[in-house]
Amino acid sequence: MESIEAVQSSVDMIWMMMGAILVFFMHAGFAMVETGFTRSKNTVNILMKNLLTVSIGSALYFIVGFAFMFGPSTFGLIGTEGFALLGREDIGFFVFQAVFAATCATIISGAVAERMKLSSYLLLVIAMTGFIYPVVGHWVWGGGWLTELGFIDFAGSSVVHLTGAVGALVAAWMIGPRLGKYSGKIVHVIPGHSIPLGALGVFILWLGWFGFNGGSTLAADSTLVPLVIANTLLAASAAVLSTALHTKLRYKQIDGSLTLNGALSGLVGITAGCANVSLLGAITIGLIAGVIMTESIRFFDVKLKIDDPVGAISVHGIGGIWGTLAVGLFDTTNGALYGGGLSIFGIQLIGIAAIVGWTFITVGGSLYVIRLFTSLRVSKEEEKMGLDYAEHGTNAYEIHDVLRGAPTRSEDFASRLTQLGKSIQVR
Repeated sequence: MESIEAVQSSVDMIWMMMGAILVFFMHAGFAMVETGFTRSKNTVNILMKNLLTVSIGSALYFIVGFAFMFGPSTFGLIGTEGFALLGREDIGFFVFQAVFAATCATIISGAVAERMKLSSYLLLVIAMTGFIYPVVGHWVWGGGWLTELGFIDFAGSSVVHLTGAVGALVAAWMIGPRLGKYSGKIVHVIPGHSIPLGALGVFILWLGWFGFNGGSTLAADSTLVPLVIANTLLAASAAVLSTALHTKLRYKQIDGSLTLNGALSGLVGITAGCANVSLLGAITIGLIAGVIMTESIRFFDVKLKIDDPVGAISVHGIGGIWGTLAVGLFDTTNGALYGGGLSIFGIQLIGIAAIVGWTFITVGGSLYVIRLFTSLRVSKEEEKMGLDYAEHGTNAYEIHDVLRGAPTRSEDFASRLTQLGKSIQVR
């Protein structure tokens, strides 16, 4: 008969694996959000970026990333052992962390959508999942210097989301805006082709976030897990409501795409402190996150003229900063609003500054090196045509082939079969 400890260990592992599966499913959400919020002529390209990101990220994190992140620490800066899991038995923990690494990298995909060359993007994914992200993760979760300092990020507002967002900011800035986005001081709206797809993506991400935050308990704790999931639910709901109200007051209408992003901003905002704040604290964090995100998207788009088609920089970056700082205010043990002073808040600031600085420099350096060998973005002609046809030789929707006078996918397929000495009737 198994001991109580063995049974509990099995239950804990099953819970963590369920969390990993939900986080993996979040990549479907990212793909749908990015697809829906951009033009249909780039759909296949976005789907391929998301599919290849999780595949490359998982493999590379297995080979080197996990060791850099959770290996024995060298000066609190980086892990140095356990490459390809040699000498490690915590395979379940690796799986859970691997899907996190891929999530960090895929944040960049949306911000550079519709104009970044696929090969250049994938090279950046290699840098992010193999080195840049694991170093940040080691500082905070792997026993590094921020761990020793007392920095708090339970599930990744800064480690995952801020790191990915800073990478997205640097990439979008270096690559430049989409053609036609800006004309002097005029900012042109480039609407996405399917808000329903975007909404589906948001609901998938919201579902996956219960695994993202809940699974980060790493154990089926009957006290902690319900609190984490309740905080996740309430923060996202509050952010949706505050975004809807704010856009109604500011623009006289409830903005659909911003309100959808409001849910994500609330989720990012609560991720750092989901195990450390009360239910009312989570609601407050979410309410503020929605407003901050809305104004941030306008600031980057209009003031800084950084073209981010899906709002990833604001949702994950500004939301991540707010969520990380909010721990210093709302932590029920030592937060400033609970009589703990500003010590945690100050430590959170130091951690944010370090993560932003590290990611900015390393992503900028990586893109600079990539640009020495190839261009970062596609040509003007390819961008106008759409990356689906330019990079993949097809389109997601056959109607576009008809409208542009190009062979439809069925006709193209028939042509290829004919070249092979076969025939097919195209209806």
